[in-house]
Amino acid sequence: MIDDFPFPPPTVLTVYGADWCGDCRRAKALLAARAVPHVYVDLIADLEAQRRLQAAGILAVPVMAFPDGRVLIDPPFSEFAAALDA
Repeated sequence: MIDDFPFPPPTVLTVYGADWCGDCRRAKALLAARAVPHVYVDLIADLEAQRRLQAAGILAVPVMAFPDGRVLIDPPFSEFAAALDA
């Protein structure tokens, strides 16, 4: 968990990313393949979300926020897949 994450824990997995990011595209593909309910926040389109993450010192994407409060920032793909299995 990240104490200073700038958003409250979401009700569904939320992925913050950008379409230019290969890891973000891979994460979205994995979520779609597993039919995992999620929200994708495009940080290019949502400048307020981008500003809030940057103000918290989070400069890498993807950022995955889980309903239980866990937050992964640019994790290795295997770590993200394992988090989905947990």
